Amino acid sequence: MDLSQIFLIALGVTGGIIVLHKIYRIWTKIRGRDRYMDAPRLPRIVDYSRSFFPIILIVFLLRSFVMEPFRIPSGSMLPNLHVGDFILVNKYTYGLRVPVTHKKFKSLGSPDRGDVMVFRYPVDPNLNFIKRVVALPGDELSYVNKRLSINGVEVTTSSEDRFYPDKNTSHDYPLDQFLETIDTEKHLIVIDANRGSRDLERVIVPEGHYFVMGDNRDHSNDSRYWRFVPEDHIVGKAFMIWFSWKGSENGWIDWSRIGNPID
Repeated sequence: MDLSQIFLIALGVTGGIIVLHKIYRIWTKIRGRDRYMDAPRLPRIVDYSRSFFPIILIVFLLRSFVMEPFRIPSGSMLPNLHVGDFILVNKYTYGLRVPVTHKKFKSLGSPDRGDVMVFRYPVDPNLNFIKRVVALPGDELSYVNKRLSINGVEVTTSSEDRFYPDKNTSHDYPLDQFLETIDTEKHLIVIDANRGSRDLERVIVPEGHYFVMGDNRDHSNDSRYWRFVPEDHIVGKAFMIWFSWKGSENGWIDWSRIGNPID
């Protein structure tokens, strides 16, 4: 059961209590014996339901149609997203979807190459993943010797200073860092010279699907292993880091990352 289902159940329970109480009040008035008429306060469960229902409704609508928070659990998007980053995801950029069923009812746009996208993991839709979109429906892609090509054109990269991961990652040694340009979108990626490459000679992305990769190219479970993200698995576009928790061993909070946009 995901959080949307929990919110929906909470709405049903609190809303149902409020409605049943109103029906009971009407029934007792008709019968001429409204024993709550002179009561100093509502029954506690009704009082709580009236207090929580609007709050739950507002949060449910915001996270269903506007934005939703997520926490980064792994280093697969280093150097751009760190373990412990809390991010905000725009839920309407790619269209509005029915909560729980995830069916799109209003199309407002579609992912572009270079977008950082949150989606339901195709292998287990109960899990949310975050990766970068590198190929769109109909694109031809190859990844050989750690070099990415899209539609026969090798993606431009330029070398940057080496990247040193935090101690809370499983690979806390320096990684080679590059500035990658997909179309006009620029972002950093890291390559681990100590690990081999998962090569793909020629992959054509089917209609209604997307090919995604982690920015930490050699430490990412992505489309190279399980192929494509179906359009109906898309959650939204990540756009900002709103909090970053480093843990007690690393100084608790990384204030420098709070408020940073996600490139």
